[in-house]
Amino acid sequence: MIASARLAALVALALLATFLAPAHAQLPRGKPIRLVVAYPAGGISDEVARTLAEGVTQRTGVPVIVENRGGAGGMVALQALARAPADGRTLVFSAISPLIIAAPAGTPAVDPRDVAPVLGVMTTPMLLLGTPALAGDTLAAAVAAARAAPGTLRWATSGVATTGHLVLERVQAASGAQFTHVPYRGGGPQLANALAGEFELLSSNVGPLQLQYVREGRVRPLAVGAPARLPVLPAVPTLAELGYPDANLWSTFGVFAPASTPRAVVDALNAAFNAALADPELAQRLAAASNVSIGGPPEAFARHIARERDAARRAPK
Repeated sequence: MIASARLAALVALALLATFLAPAHAQLPRGKPIRLVVAYPAGGISDEVARTLAEGVTQRTGVPVIVENRGGAGGMVALQALARAPADGRTLVFSAISPLIIAAPAGTPAVDPRDVAPVLGVMTTPMLLLGTPALAGDTLAAAVAAARAAPGTLRWATSGVATTGHLVLERVQAASGAQFTHVPYRGGGPQLANALAGEFELLSSNVGPLQLQYVREGRVRPLAVGAPARLPVLPAVPTLAELGYPDANLWSTFGVFAPASTPRAVVDALNAAFNAALADPELAQRLAAASNVSIGGPPEAFARHIARERDAARRAPK
């Protein structure tokens, strides 16, 4: 029985090697791969991107160097990616929000045709927090205060055209309240200012640090954007439960290449990142913060982006 199991495992490894070997042969060699994280260091996206980069490097022997290029909710990095050489040596780890959320002109902040989806990495719930500057303990109280004194309550997000920003806009549209938007360059820098009470509310992706501050009582969870309540925060209602179904949103992150990258290179990158994403330690780390890994072929990620873009078009403005 043990011998049979061992044989089956060896066969599975051999099949995996057969699948990955041609793909690895297509990875760009001679120079490192740059994986640009579209946000500052310190957030959940930066942590996951660095873990993936290390996994790809270990599995393929091709160095993957992580850089942070935050700004405009991921738009800066994705717009630069569209102009990068399509040789597979420059990639971006970003949320899909710049590809689906309309800019003032009514089009997505980044044209989806300018980038090539490589791999969907994870979905991440949105966490709405009250800081020490917030007087009440509920979203209803904050909305009432923002109605009574428009613009006096400040709501921080990771930037314009991010999921957190869209949550803010939809809560305002549904409630008639008016908050002052405080956009940041990413999730990491928000937290220090949140603890200092420099604004009243914060919409942020769920991550280990956010959950730690909730457990310590330094910030108060008001709601989550997720399909259901989070196992790590079972007492915190979703935005849909609180009467804001259109604001009940969460983020999707993935890896992108320039649009004209050869398909063989995209497939090779997809195989390498899929293998890194399947690492049990990373899966456990994602699950601990209520993140859900995605994986799969590039086409599946592209279809997910298209569905989210269509849903955003149909949503009330």
